[in-house]
Amino acid sequence: MSTTSSEPTTVTFRGADGLALVGDEWNKPDATARPGTEVDNARPSVLMLHGGGQNRFSWKKTGQILASQGLHVVSLDSRGHGDSDRSPEAKYSVEALCADTRQVIEQIGRPVALIGASMGGLTGILAAHEAGPDSVQRLILVDVVPRYEKDGSARIRDFMFSHVHGFDSLEDAAEAVSAYLPHRTKPRSPEGLKKNLRLHHGRWYWHWDPAFLTKPQEDPFVRVELLEQAAMELSIPILLIRGRLSDVVSEEAVRDFLDKVPNAEFVELPGAGHTAAGDDNDAFSDVVVQFISR
Repeated sequence: MSTTSSEPTTVTFRGADGLALVGDEWNKPDATARPGTEVDNARPSVLMLHGGGQNRFSWKKTGQILASQGLHVVSLDSRGHGDSDRSPEAKYSVEALCADTRQVIEQIGRPVALIGASMGGLTGILAAHEAGPDSVQRLILVDVVPRYEKDGSARIRDFMFSHVHGFDSLEDAAEAVSAYLPHRTKPRSPEGLKKNLRLHHGRWYWHWDPAFLTKPQEDPFVRVELLEQAAMELSIPILLIRGRLSDVVSEEAVRDFLDKVPNAEFVELPGAGHTAAGDDNDAFSDVVVQFISR
């Protein structure tokens, strides 16, 4: 299989409610779109769904690594995140995110393997269940199960809430991230955070809709029974990846999930936490490539 360009094309999909959803796409299965590209049509496309408060850049190099294997890859900004439209009604439930995902899958026009982190993983469970095995052929859950640890989830929301009013500088943002993720090596320069922040009136703000947290509504992550039943009814290959340092997915929750979903496999990344793809991207990408390339 020939390797392909590591540079993606920025594309726009139409989500539910007419929202524009922006993504990065590698190896579009169209010979006129990227001359000389060879796409492995025997394997599904890969659709990557990030976690809450993140965006399509949160996967680090995983997209280009998968693309180098000849796979068609899309890394999507979920509604209200990154460059995608914000929902005017602040509709950020798992059902709304699932509806977006299903429309994107239809527009991709081929079977997909879904990779979902945290919020994206829960969305992936429901989307795989509703779309069926002909549309979603594989599912990778990145440090998330329906019965996740509420204390760990609360720590994420506390971090997001505490910085909703922005930062004076990129350096301040880098310090906040370092304090939140002490196990991760702090980058020498904070410039990489420009993919996650936007400068507005002299302050740097996370690039997601504050209404994702502040809208008084049902928490999209608490529909445990619905998501658990959907996971149990899936017949496709499933891979659960846990960061050993995670406080969101416990060892007990992993055992419970594997007992209830016998077609699921499990891999643990020793040096990673909840943000596994960013904590140890090389190890994460290796596991993903092996699972999808079978």
